[in-house]
Amino acid sequence: MRFVVRCLPGFSSRVPAPVPARTALPDWLKTMPSTVASAALAGAEVRTLKHCPPLIDALGAGVLFPLAADLTVRGGELSWDWDAPRHPELGHTRSPIGLHLPEQAEGVPLRLPEGQFAVKFSNFWTVEVPDGWSVLFTHPLNREDLPFRTLSGLVDCDRWRDGLVHFPALWTDPEFEGVLTAGTPVAQAIPVRREALELVVEEMDDERVAAHRAVEEALGADPGVYRKDFREGPG
Repeated sequence: MRFVVRCLPGFSSRVPAPVPARTALPDWLKTMPSTVASAALAGAEVRTLKHCPPLIDALGAGVLFPLAADLTVRGGELSWDWDAPRHPELGHTRSPIGLHLPEQAEGVPLRLPEGQFAVKFSNFWTVEVPDGWSVLFTHPLNREDLPFRTLSGLVDCDRWRDGLVHFPALWTDPEFEGVLTAGTPVAQAIPVRREALELVVEEMDDERVAAHRAVEEALGADPGVYRKDFREGPG
């Protein structure tokens, strides 16, 4: 499918562009070991999450939207030095980040450290997807290393193709100080079909139980079996 992003004239050379998430896997995934010794198993080697295809596939799903400019965090304050261009006919923001008032989350059970705040990452790219599709914007999946948590939203980007979607987030790490560099992923966009879901709840029959047993046995015998197609049975 086509996932089209567009920025205002003059911004393409000043703002990092969204990228396919599969091309921007985090450094910690690349450097983490494949196996480690487990104290709980008397030092026996166990496979790490580096062997978990669903986790890796989630990291690589969809498109990552980047922080527009370097953001300095010092003493609980956010600052930046970025001279963004302005289009003479529009009233768009030129700030890479804004704040949400605490009252805007009144009644929402947000787990926010004492004294911390909600922010809004500015996005300078519109998104267009085919008719009948929406886009789930959420925190970069499995990225607990980031000092914020982006809130999730579902946007009909086939209809809202000429509007900007910004990303509200909670600043969750009160100890973080330093620089978040331009290009840091602040949201992950995953296209989803906009159609009614038919949920079927039932018990396995004998055929499905046998198939489930075959999957269990294959998983125990072959670490790479997850990538195989079991719809026609293991083989």
